Amino acid sequence: MAAFRYTAIGPDGHIQRGVMDAGSEHEVIRRLQRQGVTPMRADPAQAGGSWFRDLVHADFGARRGLRKQEIAELIREMATMLGAGQDLDRSLRYMQETAPNQRVGRVVTALRDAVRDGSPLSVAMAHDPRSFSRMHVGLVRAGEAGGNLAPTLARVADLLDRQRSLAATITSALIYPALLLVVAIGSVTLLLTEVLPQFVPMFEQAGAPLPASTRFLIDLGRFVSTYGLVMLLGALVLLLVARAALRRPAPRLMMDRLLLRLPLIGGMLREVLAARFTRVLGTLLTNGVALIPALGVVRDALGSAAAVAAVERATTIARGGGGLAQPLAEARIFPPRTIHLIRLGEENAQLGPMAIRAAEIHEERTRLAMQRLVALLVPAITIVMGIAVGGIVASLMEAMLSLNNLASG
Repeated sequence: MAAFRYTAIGPDGHIQRGVMDAGSEHEVIRRLQRQGVTPMRADPAQAGGSWFRDLVHADFGARRGLRKQEIAELIREMATMLGAGQDLDRSLRYMQETAPNQRVGRVVTALRDAVRDGSPLSVAMAHDPRSFSRMHVGLVRAGEAGGNLAPTLARVADLLDRQRSLAATITSALIYPALLLVVAIGSVTLLLTEVLPQFVPMFEQAGAPLPASTRFLIDLGRFVSTYGLVMLLGALVLLLVARAALRRPAPRLMMDRLLLRLPLIGGMLREVLAARFTRVLGTLLTNGVALIPALGVVRDALGSAAAVAAVERATTIARGGGGLAQPLAEARIFPPRTIHLIRLGEENAQLGPMAIRAAEIHEERTRLAMQRLVALLVPAITIVMGIAVGGIVASLMEAMLSLNNLASG
């Protein structure tokens, strides 16, 4: 017998975690299923735990499941096949035979094997949490319960496409400022470490006192040349340690709250969180998922500890019969427009449609905010780079003029 750490979804939509002694991972999964919960994963338990072990075993960018685009295409293709009258097994077999790569093929094969063994599609998807989130599982389960799996899968694919489109908008908008910043830093570093040192022997041979700005730049160039690599490695180590520390709840909550308070960036992050919250909540509610399980899924889809804390408090109040708008307003995480539309939806018993409407508004505001941010970043970086390069050139010219004055005198 060995100890296994498991993660499962309870009947109320909450995540359940624990340790179970069993002979294998499959035995853990079977026990959890008999208990009426949906297992998501079961891994061998490891003794001990520390931030250093988290750092050593951290997954720094390795892809462990399907890409979001692959998931959206897979779900949409499945919806198309089911909508055309094909049964689930035949649809999965066709997708298995036409999989674009081995990774997708393995996932589809696992889904088909589980379905052929008698598991519903939602349970089969829950067995692969690296590819399918709780949101996917919850929506598919609701579609199975209502007998409208094909339309539900189509809505899931639409939701994934919208999320991917919003993420692509943000990423594309930040590419040019990021490249411009790299070029600016590289240009200044090149001037300090390669161009300016070429004039140092001439200054030393002349023996003339150099302007303070020139001496400062020469010393700065020497420092960067000597310790630049060490500083870069130190920054990398600091980044890895910070990433490992942010895996813990308290530092992550502190950092997320700090980011939301930043000027300009904080407002944009609030719009992104509001768009994500309302889009997922509205999609779940309009597809027949009850409010409390829907909030449990939304909580895991937010990606911000501060927003998660606000949703958890709102869930507790809603479970007791209260509304969502007031506790969310008190948390001051989401923009006032989000609170207003949620309150309006609750008053008119149209929370799902109003959440979808709010998502459309916040997604558009996020795109506009990104355009404004880029419009400010690009000239700001250009001006700072021009000032830095101009300052280096002006300091060099001042030193050259002082040498000419000394020679002519």
